[in-house]
Amino acid sequence: MTAQDKHAIETRDLSVRFGEVPGVLDLNLAVHVGEVYGFLGPNGAGKTTTIRLLLDLLRPDVGEVRLFGSEVRAGGAALRAHVGFLPGDLALFPFLNGFQTLRFLEGLSGREAKLRDQLLERLRFPLDALKRPVRTYSTGMRQKIGIVAAFQHDPRLLVLDEPTTGLDPIVRDAFIELVNDRRAAGRTVFLSSHVLDEIDRCADRVGLIAGARLRMESTVSELRESRPRTVVLRYADGRRESRQHHGDPRELLDQIPRDGLVEVEIRPATLDEVFRSVVGEDTR
Repeated sequence: MTAQDKHAIETRDLSVRFGEVPGVLDLNLAVHVGEVYGFLGPNGAGKTTTIRLLLDLLRPDVGEVRLFGSEVRAGGAALRAHVGFLPGDLALFPFLNGFQTLRFLEGLSGREAKLRDQLLERLRFPLDALKRPVRTYSTGMRQKIGIVAAFQHDPRLLVLDEPTTGLDPIVRDAFIELVNDRRAAGRTVFLSSHVLDEIDRCADRVGLIAGARLRMESTVSELRESRPRTVVLRYADGRRESRQHHGDPRELLDQIPRDGLVEVEIRPATLDEVFRSVVGEDTR
């Protein structure tokens, strides 16, 4: 791996099937070094399958995966040392306490956990709980341990599958700040989430997968602009009209009746609305 590698993740014609059921079909991704890439899709769309392929936890039928220019299978442990992974189905050893868990996972990475202390503080993890077995932890506490484990060795690439499951809103905000900080430090984040507000707040680009295929890829701002705005008009006589508008919102003023108009509200398309409109176009 070299600092000159343009792509942190690159897939070429990646496909895998489970019998007759497609997992991922003809997937071509190019995630740039230093960006946050949001990966969206409904349940069963292929998000987790893609992540397993990226990490060589699942072998494709055809195609290849490269991380920082190295083929993932050939890169082996040396390549994985630069990756932090949080699975969507996080499982921890119930007989280990929190500190032992983090130390064990630090050892597997082969890199010093230089960010551990600040991560625990920023995620508001009670330090006395580190001495307790993880089997006594709440869902949110286990998720915090998983986040710390993924981030603690300052990996060049973070692959996060539904990372905020079980977290309260304050800790979710702290997580978003962590992601933005990692990007500022030149790290890359591949973030799969159903919480669209999170993607909206931190992603540079998004990919939408449905029916095992990548259906759309765009910057967050371009994705919003590609869909119509909702325009709500309110009149003095109590009338309320709602319509969809494409293009420059200033053009709308030439198209609407102004007599008795007292208020115009223009709502940009949310990422949730865009997601639903794209997924709604796909049927498996």
